[in-house]
Amino acid sequence: MSLRVGVDIGGTFTDLAIVDDVGIVAVGKTLTTQAEPSAAVEALLRRTLADNRLDPADITGVVHGTTLVTNALIERSGARTALLTTEGFRDVVEMGREHRYELYDLGLELPRPLVPRWLRFGVRERILADGSVQAPLDAATVEKLATELSAAGVPAVAVCFLHSHTNGAHERQAREIIAAAAPELRVALSCEVNPEIREYERASTTLANVYVQALVETYLEDLRGRLRRIGVRTDPLIMLSNGGVATVDVAARFPIRMLESGPAGGALGAIAFGRTGERPDQMAFDMGGTTAKLCLVEDHRPLVTHEFEVDRVYRLLPGSGLPARAPVIDMIEIGTGGGSIARVNALGLISTGPESAGAEPGPVCYGRGGTRCTVTDADAVLGYLDPDRFLGGEVALDVAASAAAIKEQIADKLGVSVVEAAWGVHTTANEGMANAARVHAIERGQDPARLPLFVSGGNGPLHGPGVARALGSPSVIAPPAAGVLSALGFLSAPMSIDVVRSRHAVLDEVEQAAELFDEMEREGAEVLSGIEDIGFERTLEMRFVGQGNEIEVPVPHLGDRWRDDLLAAFQREYAKRFGTVAPTGVQAEVLTWRVTARGPRPRARLRFESSADGTPEPIGYREAYFPSEHGYVETAVYDRYRLAVGARITGPALVQERESTLVLPPGAAGTVTEDGSIVVRLGYGHE
Repeated sequence: MSLRVGVDIGGTFTDLAIVDDVGIVAVGKTLTTQAEPSAAVEALLRRTLADNRLDPADITGVVHGTTLVTNALIERSGARTALLTTEGFRDVVEMGREHRYELYDLGLELPRPLVPRWLRFGVRERILADGSVQAPLDAATVEKLATELSAAGVPAVAVCFLHSHTNGAHERQAREIIAAAAPELRVALSCEVNPEIREYERASTTLANVYVQALVETYLEDLRGRLRRIGVRTDPLIMLSNGGVATVDVAARFPIRMLESGPAGGALGAIAFGRTGERPDQMAFDMGGTTAKLCLVEDHRPLVTHEFEVDRVYRLLPGSGLPARAPVIDMIEIGTGGGSIARVNALGLISTGPESAGAEPGPVCYGRGGTRCTVTDADAVLGYLDPDRFLGGEVALDVAASAAAIKEQIADKLGVSVVEAAWGVHTTANEGMANAARVHAIERGQDPARLPLFVSGGNGPLHGPGVARALGSPSVIAPPAAGVLSALGFLSAPMSIDVVRSRHAVLDEVEQAAELFDEMEREGAEVLSGIEDIGFERTLEMRFVGQGNEIEVPVPHLGDRWRDDLLAAFQREYAKRFGTVAPTGVQAEVLTWRVTARGPRPRARLRFESSADGTPEPIGYREAYFPSEHGYVETAVYDRYRLAVGARITGPALVQERESTLVLPPGAAGTVTEDGSIVVRLGYGHE
């Protein structure tokens, strides 16, 4: 037997999935060990293998995603880092773009740079925008700084000189000098980490990369050691934010590319199930214990962006965080999860999140010391969660404690009953997530009312129908093992790497396009050495002359009329993005060149083989609250693992599996498809 394992470490739970050549073999879920995340991975994998009588020697691959990089940047737990930059530019990382993300907030708090001013140093040198050298590098100053930083115990240095994205010679020279003077210093060059135009973003990205590098290397080596102790003979592959995987060595060199590795798995899982269900376009909705995320999938491909912010002062406000330029699946983060704390705000309205109880102490019903009511507490009071079988019985839910907390913190303040307050928390969370999803879809030229909602995460199937109803979405698709779908999605990811260059020119003046792309493809192939059947995707970031921002455009075949073809492709993307015909009489220009090198997609059959047949029978009944039924009603409860292909269930109903619960409201009907997914039609005509 050949087994492949996917592992996802989230803010609240650590998820695990094991597949073979036939389908899903086993899944597991446990609370994340915050202080030592790899300990939860080892314990969960050992237990899952033992419970299912699987031999670790049969494991041929492990794919791992983690929030380690994001958490380290938020918690500022990385290495003390210095910055070497061009003389006169050391304050770029603090000045940023002088953008006020809240125009009228007089107490505006700006993101704090990773490196304090006393560790930012200007060095005499100057390379011009065209790559020519105006002033040579002051080698003596670099050598002196390296010696002093080493003596002061500063272990990491980021080097970001002006215009190094065009010519990185001075940065590479600085690294050689530092290596000779203080070889123990860890050095990151902006011309390697992020060779793109825009000084602030490039410096911020380079700093973030070297800031977490030692932490990531230590963690990955620890994880590799734990897997070997279990008996796993292969090194893990690491999930990247762009939807591909890379070796441990590549991930350790560019840890910034792991920023959103965990959430990427949910989108990949949606795509894998979308292929079997012939759903090329859909919304992938992943709701976990801390946050919810939504990604648009078009033609079986996730939208990808190259700009991301981390450690936002205000979690949901763009511009309030540190920019990090790396290819990331384009998804919106919504500050709502099962652990999101519910409260009555200053306006006398219920609000949820973005503050979360996390895994420690967790919601009140966990009985781990949590005192503030959460979305999960509301779901428990409403009867949607089985208090005796939550996480397969690993956690017993104290529903009475949840009810008491909701009464004190919400119901009494609003003068309503506990169940009304709990429903208020539940529906407020749904409406907030739907509003954010609607804006995200419309901004990308999509109508959410025409797209099915693919739900995953521990809370996705529970809240998905409510979110879909608020969006007007035609259906909800709940895959098998939805609660660990990110871990499953990892197993469908190909080996991948992105190569980028900045070459600014008006389109009519662009020369040697084919030669540059060929050079970038060779670089990508070298990183993926040993991989057969590598494919390449070429894109350009373009804009009209005079504009301040650009859009990504797929590159057509570079034939005799390639400039005309490229201009037409740019105009199509422009019209799609902005909903208006592209202007005429204005020249287009190219800023950034990109190549994605990608290996073949793994043969991962993400399906659940059920031996059940016949008409589905409930395993029991539970009182659950549905306002359209005017209160609690006796609701049929089904075991997900006992549902045969073709089985049909009508709401109200609850479909339970170990990691999640699917709620079918009154008027909804669900059908089990060939891959084990349940497609839910909501029945909007029902009152």
